[in-house]
Amino acid sequence: ISWQKGLDLLLDCLADIAAEGIQLALLGSGDAELQTRYQQAAASNPGRIGVVIGYDERLAHLIQAGSDALVVPSRFEPCGLTQLCALRYGALPVVAAVGGLEDTVIDGGDAPTGFKFSPVTTDNLAATIRRAHAAFADKQAWQLLQVNGMNTDVSWRGRAARYAELYREIAQMRHVAM
Repeated sequence: ISWQKGLDLLLDCLADIAAEGIQLALLGSGDAELQTRYQQAAASNPGRIGVVIGYDERLAHLIQAGSDALVVPSRFEPCGLTQLCALRYGALPVVAAVGGLEDTVIDGGDAPTGFKFSPVTTDNLAATIRRAHAAFADKQAWQLLQVNGMNTDVSWRGRAARYAELYREIAQMRHVAM
């Protein structure tokens, strides 16, 4: 729970989320002020917002498996594993279009897998959550998005082969240049 993860932005959207009937489950620890604010929001919105402070790998997977969507509004994210786990469970990622989040979530096109927003602001996050919520209303379309996400290959199989190919190309270019 930190500024880097954009959870202050999500806090600023909580009133809108609760007003639209969206529920939120938060698991994590970090910045004491943000933790307190999330706990206060949960106390003010029983049944709508649930907060568990701490780290629990098993609970994290249960939350992802039981969620319709996963919000990752990080200001920067070199890789990001949370959205990859969510894809496997069919929880659609709502992410900031940064770093590994940008690279792993497809918004639009032939096989979308989630929702992205940029730049990373409270207004853009709120608008993207509303867009995801509207998409959720079309159950058939939502299920297609889930299937797209669950069928996404996030393994190293193809990536490792591409990395090896790129390495050989660079090595060949270096050899030719000498």
